[in-house]
Amino acid sequence: MLTLVPTPIGNLGDITLRALEVLKDADLIACEDTRHSLNLLRHFGIQKPLVSYHEHNEAMRTAEFIGQLAAGKKIAIITDAGMPGISDPGHRILRACRERGIPFTVLPGASAVVTGLVGSGFDATKFYYAGFLPVKSGGRERDLRAAGERTETTVFFESPHRLVKTLTAAAALMPARLLCVARELTKTFEEYRRGTAAELLAHYTAHPPKGEIVLLVAGLD
Repeated sequence: MLTLVPTPIGNLGDITLRALEVLKDADLIACEDTRHSLNLLRHFGIQKPLVSYHEHNEAMRTAEFIGQLAAGKKIAIITDAGMPGISDPGHRILRACRERGIPFTVLPGASAVVTGLVGSGFDATKFYYAGFLPVKSGGRERDLRAAGERTETTVFFESPHRLVKTLTAAAALMPARLLCVARELTKTFEEYRRGTAAELLAHYTAHPPKGEIVLLVAGLD
């Protein structure tokens, strides 16, 4: 059995009882960063073998895990934060399980996408998740322009180091549109800051942001 297990996006108290049961029962836990996940497991008194599973070894590890699952092993997949498979490893091995008839399950749990969406106050009846904004300016502007043309709320992940560049581009492409920067979700300095791109740009130019960021663009009325 393969189980995809969401982990807290900040506050460790957000892990579910079922997630803890699965991690305690697993023969092997695959994670992005073994050092990061070891701290999580230690916090909850869980001692299990940890194996790295990230974008650079995902293909190789998937083949290994499929063999172990076929032999009856219980493997749990976790990421540094949030739901495996959403801009994180998990999709490839789940697809391999489906192709080979190996049983799997996905636990519900913490997700920065949904948390940021609801906290923004923007329409959440329909939304478009666009993943991480491209690093290069051309791709970033293309994705922002597409967000400006949608009627649905658009949800991006963004680095704090690139936020000012992104807001500068957004101010030129959609000056009247409301945006929301959802930052440090579930942590002590959690913040939801709404405004036009220019207003947000002025704030974060004066106060450089830290922590993980969810950037939301309100849809067209």
